[in-house]
Amino acid sequence: MATSLLRLLIICLGTLCAAPAEAFPPYRSTDAGTADPWSLEMRLGLLRLSRRAGEAVYSSPLLRVNFGLPRNVEVIGELEYRPGAGGLVDAAAGAKWVPFTGSVSLGMETLLLLPVPDAPGLGVEGTLVTTFRHPPSGFRVHLNVAGFHDARPSLTENGWKTGVLAELKRGRFRPGLELFARRTGSEPVQVLAGPGIIVALGRSDVRLGFHFGLTRAAPDVVLDLWGSTAVGLR
Repeated sequence: MATSLLRLLIICLGTLCAAPAEAFPPYRSTDAGTADPWSLEMRLGLLRLSRRAGEAVYSSPLLRVNFGLPRNVEVIGELEYRPGAGGLVDAAAGAKWVPFTGSVSLGMETLLLLPVPDAPGLGVEGTLVTTFRHPPSGFRVHLNVAGFHDARPSLTENGWKTGVLAELKRGRFRPGLELFARRTGSEPVQVLAGPGIIVALGRSDVRLGFHFGLTRAAPDVVLDLWGSTAVGLR
């Protein structure tokens, strides 16, 4: 069984791996944490619905695969598929390393932005990730600062992203509130904010998020629905 799961991971990373903004579904920020060693985490985006100026665009499926390694290292693969709009529209593969852990954790996530049918180039994205934890209350805050260089579009894009996400763990419920901003080149800044929740169901969970645009450049509203599970390979 372990061999079959490892083959599945290799296939995902080699042929499917995407969406660089989908770091910690249903949020755009990510945490300074990694999957347990030799554990495979699979997160499936059942639906992303984005509405802007009366037009709705949906993506499904979205996939994020994390494979934990010793010493707080995690291998990452991501993808986004958009029906009726070119199929596979985003893909990425990379790793996260969190050398400092504790009540304050600090690490780095690096992604290689992979070619897709309508964008055959390459890109890279680097993110500094920090998590502050207060175990007695279940409160935690995740801070991200990222830069990216993407040569896949017809005009190369350079820009930055930043986000802050506050979560509160109460039993099997983890409600959160996120503020996220992104800018490409000299274009206007996109700012999104909104709540989300992760509900644990044994080894699996359900993730729901709503984000609302705070600037004209951002979508009016974005809905995310994800499912996640983890399998130990030892």
